[in-house]
Amino acid sequence: MALVDEEERQRAERAHQVALFRYQLIREAADPALSPRQRGAMVRELAAKTHTDPFGRQITVGRGTLDRWLKNWREGGFDALLPPTRQVTPRTPEEVLDLAAALKRENPSRTTAQVVRILTQHLGWGPSYRTVHRHLGRLDLLDRPDGQAPPAFGRFEADRPNELWVGDALHGPKIAGRKTYLFAFVDDHSRAMVGHRWGFAEDSVRLAAALRPALAARGVPEGVYVDNGSAFVAKALLRACARLGIKLIHSTPGRPEGRGKIERAFRTVRDQFLVEVDAAKIADLGELNRLFTAWCEHVYHRAVHSETGQAPWSGGWPEPRSRSRPRPSCGRLSAGRSIAPSPRPRPCPCTPTPITSTRLWSAGRSSWSSTHST
Repeated sequence: MALVDEEERQRAERAHQVALFRYQLIREAADPALSPRQRGAMVRELAAKTHTDPFGRQITVGRGTLDRWLKNWREGGFDALLPPTRQVTPRTPEEVLDLAAALKRENPSRTTAQVVRILTQHLGWGPSYRTVHRHLGRLDLLDRPDGQAPPAFGRFEADRPNELWVGDALHGPKIAGRKTYLFAFVDDHSRAMVGHRWGFAEDSVRLAAALRPALAARGVPEGVYVDNGSAFVAKALLRACARLGIKLIHSTPGRPEGRGKIERAFRTVRDQFLVEVDAAKIADLGELNRLFTAWCEHVYHRAVHSETGQAPWSGGWPEPRSRSRPRPSCGRLSAGRSIAPSPRPRPCPCTPTPITSTRLWSAGRSSWSSTHST
């Protein structure tokens, strides 16, 4: 209520400033001692000039507008020069805005975009981002936990899918008392998350668990751009990329330019996935991976990207590149020694075994359910 009263006071003060400006402009022309001829000449002279309004803007006022102000002054005095009060009926119900504020207070890490998504899923429709953002700003709910803006990166983009994959590792929550790490690879052109895997260590074995299915499902990229972490400089990865003809590119230490796509994807993971996950209720790493796969396929890959203007998979995908040495029919990563050796034979991924899982994710007032088969 206090916010509404303050807005009304500011609106009234602004209206009086406008009325005073109009009066000062027509004051001399409103002199009843002037003849119509003299008044007309004075009004034409005012219409030809540029004036500074109460808010510092340079404006011109047409003769018809000046004549109308003169008529209003003669009939109603100063109050007749006040601009009409707009009776605006809010298009967004108050209870929806209250729900948006409650969602933000429930989890301050939620972004405005995430609040809008939850409202849309819960209600079947949602207010605009600007409406919710402005409402949260009035309530002083927009401060991020760290108080810092996200870093900005360059705008390079690959010309086609599979031209360049960008990989990195994200530090995640503790599951069953152990720290988790997400290895992920994003296609630089389409923004698709081609491979991902949560693990309990940031090593080459978990890296292989994310990269191997990506190569089998999406083909071999021309290049992979990564940082200088120990998993990304392991000899096994270098050997595998050499065998497959992948150009492995490491970023310059201290200069993250070029990894902006994966950093932005990880921010989306934090803002939309991790913020809604209750780590204490996740039993094991397998459940975390199943939840993340469901979110990735049913939310991330279906959302229209703000830069590309389309969902990651909507543009199609190229055929796998041919190699001088024929690849195994199963599409397994073959590099002499596997970068993730297994103690026993594993089934060929060309014949997928259906594993169906259903999970209902409820967080506050939001919920989504998904069924995923791999």
